[in-house]
Amino acid sequence: MDKGYFHAEVDRKRKPFTMVIPPPNITGSLHMGHALNSTLQDILVRYKRMRGYNACWIPGTDHAGIATQNVVERELLKEGKSRFDLGRKKFIEKVWEWKKKYGNRIIEQLKRLGCSCDWERLRFTLDKECSEAVTETFVKLYEKDLIYRDEYIINWCPRCQTALSDIEVEHEDEKGYFYYIKYPFKSQVAGRRSQVARKTTSDKRRATSDYITVATTRPETMLGDTAVAINPKDKRFKRLIGKTLILPIMNREIPLIADDYVDPEFGTGAVKITPAHDPNDFEIGRKHKLPEVRVIDTSGKMTREAGKYEGLDRYECRKRLLEDLEKEGYLEKKEDYLVPVGRCYRCSTSIEFLISLQWFLKVRDLAKPAIEVVKEGRIEYIPKRWEKVYLDWMEGLKDWCLSRQIWWGHRIPVYYCQNCISQVAGRRSSETIRDQAKRAISDKQVEPIVARKKPKECPKCGNRNLVQDPDVLDTWFSSALWPFSTLGWPKKTEDLAYFYPTSLLITGHEIIHLWVARMIKMGLELMGDIPFSEVYIHGIVRDKKGKKMSKSLGNVIDPLDIIAEYGTDALRFTLASSCAQGQDLQLFDEKFISSRNFTNKIWNASRFVLMNLKDFKPASSIQDLGSSLTLVDRWILSRYHRTVKEVTDSIENYRISEAAQILYRFVWHEFCDWYLELIKPRLNDGEIDPRSSILDPGKERKPASSIQHPGSKEVAQYVMYLVLEGTLRLLHPFMPFITEEIWQQLKKVTQLPSYPVTQLKNKKNHQTIKPSNRQTESIMISSWPELDKRRINAKIEKEMALVIEVTTSIRNIRSEMGPAPQKKIEAFLKIRKKDQLKTIDANATYIRNLARVSRIEMGP
Repeated sequence: MDKGYFHAEVDRKRKPFTMVIPPPNITGSLHMGHALNSTLQDILVRYKRMRGYNACWIPGTDHAGIATQNVVERELLKEGKSRFDLGRKKFIEKVWEWKKKYGNRIIEQLKRLGCSCDWERLRFTLDKECSEAVTETFVKLYEKDLIYRDEYIINWCPRCQTALSDIEVEHEDEKGYFYYIKYPFKSQVAGRRSQVARKTTSDKRRATSDYITVATTRPETMLGDTAVAINPKDKRFKRLIGKTLILPIMNREIPLIADDYVDPEFGTGAVKITPAHDPNDFEIGRKHKLPEVRVIDTSGKMTREAGKYEGLDRYECRKRLLEDLEKEGYLEKKEDYLVPVGRCYRCSTSIEFLISLQWFLKVRDLAKPAIEVVKEGRIEYIPKRWEKVYLDWMEGLKDWCLSRQIWWGHRIPVYYCQNCISQVAGRRSSETIRDQAKRAISDKQVEPIVARKKPKECPKCGNRNLVQDPDVLDTWFSSALWPFSTLGWPKKTEDLAYFYPTSLLITGHEIIHLWVARMIKMGLELMGDIPFSEVYIHGIVRDKKGKKMSKSLGNVIDPLDIIAEYGTDALRFTLASSCAQGQDLQLFDEKFISSRNFTNKIWNASRFVLMNLKDFKPASSIQDLGSSLTLVDRWILSRYHRTVKEVTDSIENYRISEAAQILYRFVWHEFCDWYLELIKPRLNDGEIDPRSSILDPGKERKPASSIQHPGSKEVAQYVMYLVLEGTLRLLHPFMPFITEEIWQQLKKVTQLPSYPVTQLKNKKNHQTIKPSNRQTESIMISSWPELDKRRINAKIEKEMALVIEVTTSIRNIRSEMGPAPQKKIEAFLKIRKKDQLKTIDANATYIRNLARVSRIEMGP
């Protein structure tokens, strides 16, 4: 890294290849999902670098607002303190101290994984450059009337004490109940409420002239009901529309209204409407101008509006309310039901729907061009099926709640004049200026001042006493700017002009909505261009049984443990070879062991080659050998170039696992198991003619040593050197550590001159490096192997396949017969085709040596 191999500068003569790393949270440690994502990115960026691209892979970390604040608050709790004890300024200082101590832990782990990022470009979402981009974006969008402040129903986490966007809420079905509750009509209540309430019915319509029955999974919210709704086309209830009901326990009058939203087939067909605590009810309430009674507060406790249940936790309230409903005869029954529960994505607390004054981003107008660029093919999803997931989501977007009621993050660039606040809110005698400001800021009537930096005075009244909005922006707001904020935007930098749009984004499907879609919208809106042209979506890491890895299931495999036991290259190769495009991958020890064994195989084979290259002088070109190549030489060269072609095609089409498997088969089963074994006699004896006749095995021709002689040691040395050197370069993106180590050893043995790094930065020189006469000082800056299609020979491969088949068959028979390993046997072959007979006769020595055969007879 200190030699600058991974650093990219603007170079108009070269084509850029740019990626931004999905920034991991500063609270995180490397997990297998990170390892998979980072390995895939590194494979591609190393490959592109070797292909001559000016590859720029930008690393960075995310400040992770809620997650980081939670971590630091837990640390304070151990000392018996809260963030409020410290105050905002000192708490933020405390978080920065924590970040300095632990925030780069995951960066060091990514380096250990071998990530070849441009580490000189390391970014943090709260650094100066990114913060300027965030402020500029907010102001621009506000000035275009895309950001607004309003009271709306939002997801609220009582534990984190902040609003959450819809896609920050994780939904799961949990065992619960449907509670059937009777709502009596006003006309039947006066003077005989209890008798009517206790009256039962077998009428499945759940409605009589006395009451109507509604079903709910959250009975505690009924304390805030302001209506009951039915479908206007529902004949069962049509005659009752407009009548007045009495809210049980609370004795509040509420109307029976009609709305098309109600599904007549769901529950009883009658729905309780709680505008302050349900998103759908909120919309119905606004439509029908219903009151919004708030019975649950931000801590999840019941408010004064809840009557005698005030101060109770929401779930304790549910318990007591159900007891009271049953006692009063309003609880008709309860049924088992799988209840969809939304939980905070950070702390898993069940969220509440609350009406709150928040900042929102209008996303529908931004979504239109973001939909078009995918439909038009300007942005391609790989695999293509993820396009539908993206488009379906984009069609039904709600405005994005941007504000978060925490302290760690990008503070909203909005200010309020305290003089104007006083005029709007008035001053209470017992209220401090700070309390007054806090109350007034939450008042929709107060006019906000949106500015890139704190104004010197109020533009309305000239007062200089301004206070900033206490909320911060959703963490994903800064992440949405990542492809261009990391390149200097809003400044018009050379980097931005050259490296943007980026080339490729690699990520998991779970953040298509959280991150990918938002980057596309922001890129189009602020840059006028797409942020990337391709999005590769990889699968989820699962265990041996196919279950998603999670701490709660206890099936997590720590990548750092795998590195310690099997090595980094083994981990990387396992991930690469297991991640079939578009499929989830299952990981278990046997896979890591297999990759570790493959690493050992490469190492041992390379040691063998290096030991046999001590007196080797590389030829200038393979063409110089002319007719000196034997069948096995031509075969391995054909297989090598076919492997170059297949691996290249696979990587270009993001079939990474396929490329890894092709390399595995070639290296293990062809180069190591066959070619190196077949040439051992040539390396040991100097000259062995593979064409010695089967009919006369004792007669072997040994002409004078020459590189032009078929079967000579020099030919074998050259071919195995050429194949090893090229194969190391094919393997390098997958296994950077072992390939670099062997590369350095190969340099020492061959003593080839190196290209200096400064020369390699020129694309032309980079592409013309010949392994036969030049070797780079590091494999990291070597070129990708060149494909010579002329060397691919199907006829040669077919002939060699016959030699391998015959040798394998004899070995299998030998194994069944069980002779001593050193004892040679005689073999009889039935050969009907003359061309096969000719091939076997021409390569008799190989068959006899590998199968330990003294004589081979052939017949029809």
